Amino acid sequence: MDDRFNTIAGWVLFAGIVALGGSIVAGEAYRSERPEKMGYPIAGVVTEGAATAAEQPIEVYLAKADPAAGQQVFNKCMACHNADKGGANQLGPNLWGVLGEPVGQGKGFAFSDALGKKGGTWAWDNLSEWLTSPRAFAPGTKMTFAGLGNPQDRANVIAFLNQHSDAPKPLPASPEVAGAKPGAGPNNGPQKAENVPVLTEQQTGTNKKNIGGEGAPKVAGPESAKKP
Repeated sequence: MDDRFNTIAGWVLFAGIVALGGSIVAGEAYRSERPEKMGYPIAGVVTEGAATAAEQPIEVYLAKADPAAGQQVFNKCMACHNADKGGANQLGPNLWGVLGEPVGQGKGFAFSDALGKKGGTWAWDNLSEWLTSPRAFAPGTKMTFAGLGNPQDRANVIAFLNQHSDAPKPLPASPEVAGAKPGAGPNNGPQKAENVPVLTEQQTGTNKKNIGGEGAPKVAGPESAKKP
């Protein structure tokens, strides 16, 4: 009886050891760690609380625009455009003197109705909007160019196109510089302190001996006591 009990107990103990060993092995094989970032990113969705740099007015970028850098960017456009004086239209219109021209009109080019109906003339701001996304600026346009997302690239291209004109326009100053108030800075001369009272000569106690005449203030003290 004792031998039978010992045999059963031994098998039970052996089964427990096997089960424990199996769980340890399985745990090592299938061990997973907590990911640094929970969830899966979805393209095009901005995470809540994520900071995005706000784009400034195009004049800020034009104030430091580089036409030579703009020419490098414009090389991407030369499959459809040229900016030569008297140059022929290609898949897109010739862009000589484009600033100040009517939007979607002239040049002997067949502009789309979507662009032709925009109205106005090409200027710094609407040309920047157009270069950002032609399809957003004029839905239905025939232009297939996706656009330039970098505002400094757009400013450089606009500066380049501005030079390709019979009458280039002066690039606008940065709004921060244009809106600065004269005399409001450390390099614009001495500044007047506000709300500082002006002391009279009586209060300062200076120049008592040189005060005289009918308009002179009466000064109390030893000097005034000597006068008859």
